[in-house]
Amino acid sequence: MRRALRHALTRSNGGSCPLPSAALFRRTMAGTAESIETTSSLPRMPDFDHSPRPYAGPSSAEILEKRKKYLNPGIFLYYKKPINIVEGKRQYLYDESGRRYLDAFGGIVTVSCGHCHPEIVDAIVHQTHLLQHTTTIYLHHAVADYAEALASKMPGNLKVVYLVNSGSEANDMAMMMARLYTGNYDIIALRNAYHGLSAATMGAAGLHTWKHGIAQGFGVHHALNPNPYRGVHGMDGKRYAEDVADLISSSTPGKVAGFIAETIQGAGGAVELAPGYLPAVYEQIRNAGGVCIADEVQTGFGRTGSHYWGFETQGVVPDIVTMAKGIGNGLPIGAVVTTPEIASVLSRCLHFNTFGGNPVCSAGGHAVIKVIDKEKLQENCAIVGGHLLDRLQQLKEKHEIIGDVRGKGLMIGVELVTDRGTKMPAKAETAEALEKMKDLGVLAGKGGLSGNVFRIKPPMCFTKEDADFLVDVMDHSLASL
Repeated sequence: MRRALRHALTRSNGGSCPLPSAALFRRTMAGTAESIETTSSLPRMPDFDHSPRPYAGPSSAEILEKRKKYLNPGIFLYYKKPINIVEGKRQYLYDESGRRYLDAFGGIVTVSCGHCHPEIVDAIVHQTHLLQHTTTIYLHHAVADYAEALASKMPGNLKVVYLVNSGSEANDMAMMMARLYTGNYDIIALRNAYHGLSAATMGAAGLHTWKHGIAQGFGVHHALNPNPYRGVHGMDGKRYAEDVADLISSSTPGKVAGFIAETIQGAGGAVELAPGYLPAVYEQIRNAGGVCIADEVQTGFGRTGSHYWGFETQGVVPDIVTMAKGIGNGLPIGAVVTTPEIASVLSRCLHFNTFGGNPVCSAGGHAVIKVIDKEKLQENCAIVGGHLLDRLQQLKEKHEIIGDVRGKGLMIGVELVTDRGTKMPAKAETAEALEKMKDLGVLAGKGGLSGNVFRIKPPMCFTKEDADFLVDVMDHSLASL
C-alpha cells in the first residue's frame, strides 16, 4: 500500500520528491483509500530530463535566520514558508530537497531564454576566463559587437546604445536625456506604472506601494491609466489620450520634456494599454516639444509574441527605448537606445558608467539575442501564449473569482475579484491561491495595486504542456479556496 501511495505521489510531482505538502504526507502515511484518490487527481507536472545535483549547503531555516540578521528587512519574501531555490534548468527550478517547480514568473520576467541556457553560460564563462572587467575608456570588441546586434533589432533611427546595469538606471537616464535634449522639464507618466526605485523613477511610478515619503520625481505628472478592464473609458484609447492633452495644458507650461510608459504594465498587474492610446499620446507629446520613451524592461525581446518590442503592438516608434531584465537572462544589464541626435546630449560634459558595457555582461547579452533568434522564442511566445490565454479564458468561465484574463504572448495577467460586478479585488484569495499553487509545484507572481493579479511571465521556452499544467494547478487551487 505504501509503495503504491508513494508512486502516486511521485507521479503527481512530475517524478520528483519530496511530497507536495506536509498535510498530504500525513494523509499518505495513514494509508487510506481516500488519499490515493486525492493524490491521483492532482495535476501532473510534465516530464523533464534533468537530475539536479545533490545539495549540501545550508538549510532554508539557516538561510532565513541569516537573512533576517544581515539583509535589509525591506527585501521581502514570497510565501508563508519560503523556498530555497538552489538550481535551475530551462523553465524549471529545484529546491534544496531536489523538488522540481515550474517557473511561471521567470525571476520576475528576467529569465528570457531559460535558466542556465548552455550557449549563454558558455559565452559568459569564455569571456570571464579572458577578461572580467575593463571600462569604456578602453576598446573591447564584446561591447561594440553587442551594441551593433542590439541596434539591429531597433526600428527607425534608434541606433545608439548606452549600456547600464538595471531598468531603474535605464529609465532614470532616459528621463534625464529627454530633459537635456528638449530643454523642457515636465514628464508625463501613467498611474499604475512602475519604472524603478531610484529617486527619479520612483517619482514616475504610479503605485503608492512602491513610493517612500521622500522628495522624488520632481516635475512628473500622472495621467489617467488607459486600463481596458478598470478604466473609465474602457477600450477607447483616444479618450484616455485626451486626459494627457488636458494635463499638458493645465499642469505644465505647455511644453514637456517627454512621456514614459510601459506597453503592458508589469508590476501594475499585466495591464495592456487601451488600443489606439500610444499613437494619440505620442502625437500630443511631440506637439508639446517632448520625446516619447518606451519602457521595454518587461515587454521587450519577443515576449509579446506578435512583435519583438511591446511598443510595436500599438504601431508607434518611440524616441528613446529602455530595456533590462530579459536582455541578459539574469545578468545585471540594461540599456538605453535612442537616436544619434538625442544621444549626443550626453557629450556636453563627462559621463561615465563603471560597469555599463562590462565585457562579461556584453558577451552574455549578445548570446541572449542569438538564442532568441536561433530557437525562435518570439514565435514560441505567440504559439504557447495563445494556447495559454485560451485555456485561461476557459478557466474564467468556470471560476467566478476570475474577473479578467489579459496580456499578449507570455506576458499574462489573471485578475481575481470577489464580485465581477463591483470588481472588488480578491487580495487575500490571490495570496492563498498563490501559496496553494506553490505547494503543487508552480511558482507564479502577483501584482496590481491590490496584489490581486497573477503575473504569468515564464521563461520564453515554456511549452504547451507547461501551460496546461499551470492552468490545471490554478484550477485546482481556485477550486480549493
